[in-house]
Amino acid sequence: MISPQIRQFLARDVEARFLRYVQVHTTSDPRSLAVPSTRVQMDLLRILADELREIGLVDVELAAAGFVYATLPASDGAGGQSFGLLAHVDTSPDQPGEGVEPICHRQWDGSPIRFPKDSNLELTVADSPDLAHFRGDTIITAAGDTLLGADDKAGVAEIMTAIAALQRFPQLPHGEIRLCFTSDEEIGRGIEGIDLSRLPTSCYTLDGSFPGELEDECFDAWRVTLAVRGVGVHPGYAKDRMINAAAVAARLVSQLPADETPERTAERQGFYHLGRIEGGNEEATVHLLVRDFEIEENERRIAYLRQLASSFEVRYPGLGIHVEVTHQYQNMRDVLSRHRLIVERAEGAIGDTGLEVRRKAIRGGTDGSLLTAQGHPTPNIFAGGLLFHSRREWIASSSLAKAAETILHLARRWAE
Repeated sequence: MISPQIRQFLARDVEARFLRYVQVHTTSDPRSLAVPSTRVQMDLLRILADELREIGLVDVELAAAGFVYATLPASDGAGGQSFGLLAHVDTSPDQPGEGVEPICHRQWDGSPIRFPKDSNLELTVADSPDLAHFRGDTIITAAGDTLLGADDKAGVAEIMTAIAALQRFPQLPHGEIRLCFTSDEEIGRGIEGIDLSRLPTSCYTLDGSFPGELEDECFDAWRVTLAVRGVGVHPGYAKDRMINAAAVAARLVSQLPADETPERTAERQGFYHLGRIEGGNEEATVHLLVRDFEIEENERRIAYLRQLASSFEVRYPGLGIHVEVTHQYQNMRDVLSRHRLIVERAEGAIGDTGLEVRRKAIRGGTDGSLLTAQGHPTPNIFAGGLLFHSRREWIASSSLAKAAETILHLARRWAE
C-alpha cells in the first residue's frame, strides 16, 4: 500500500528532480565519432552518480563510455529476483537542447499554452489531444526556443525518485534493483559499450509516453544509405556527358511510395523515412530509415531500393549507386513473447497505481529493443512525456508521480 505521505514525497521530489535535470545540456550528435558523442552528456551522468551515492546505493560507477551503474540492495527480509531499470540522459538533436527553461503551468485551465521565447508558438488540445486529460494539472513545457527533454529526463527523474523513496520509507519491500543510465540513445548508440554483466536478466526502460502505456513490441529497423556517384562536367559543355549525382538522388527519392512515409502512416503501418540528401554534381548521398513491425515488409522495401538503384544505373550509363544496408534493431515482440512474466509484472504494477494499462507497440525503438535482442528482455514503461523531439514537448506533473509510483509497485511484485 502506498500511503498519502509517500505519494506526497513522490510528487514533490520527482517534479523537482525533473526541473533540475532538464536544465543540463545533454544533446547527442549523430555525426560525432566520440564516445559518448558529446561530452556534455557526462555532466548529467556525473550528477546522477553523485546523487546515487548520497541516496546510499552501492557499486556506483561512472563509466567513461557514457554509463552510470548502481545497485540498490534488497530490503531486510525481502526475497524475489533482481531486476533492472534504465533511462537515457541524452536529448534529441532534432531541436535545440541547450539553455532549456522549464515552465510550470499550474492548474492548467484548458486554454492555449503560450511560449515566451516564441510568440508564434502555442500548445493546444488540437495540437495534442492528450492534453484534454490533464485539466487542473500542472503542465510543464520549455520556453519555446528548445525542446523540454522529457525524453528521457522524465524517466531519469522517475527512477531516481522511486529509488530515493525505497530508501526513505523502509516499509516498502524490494529485492535487489540495478540501475543503468545511458547516453546516445537518441542516435541509436545507447548500449554500445554497455557492461551487460552489470544488468540482471530482466529489465525495464522508462521511456514511453501517455500514463499507463506498456510497450513490448517495436519496429524492426534498418538504415539504408545510397551513395550516388555521377560524372562532373562544366555545365556549359555538359550535354550528354554530365551525370548530376544530386539531381539523380532527388529523382530516385521521388520514386518512393508517397503513402509509405512517416507523415502518411500510423499504428502498424511501416514506412521509408528520408533523413537527408547531401552532395553535388559528382557525389551525393541519400540517408533513409526503413521501418515496419514485420521484417518481411522491410525486406520488401529494401529489395525495392536495390531494384531502384539498379534501374537508375541502366537509365544513366556511367552512374554508380552503392547501397549500404544496416540492421539497427529488431522487434522485441518475438523475445518478450517467451518471457511473459516480465510483462505481466509491469501490467500489474501499472494497474496498482489505478491507471488503465495501455498495451502499445512502439513506432520507434528504445535501448530496451537492443537489450532484448542481447538476452535481457526489456519492455518499456511510460514516462509521461508527449510531443517528443518538438519545441511543444510537454509533460504533466501527475504523470511523473504515477511513473515513480509504478516503480514502487514493480519493486514489491519482484520482491514477492
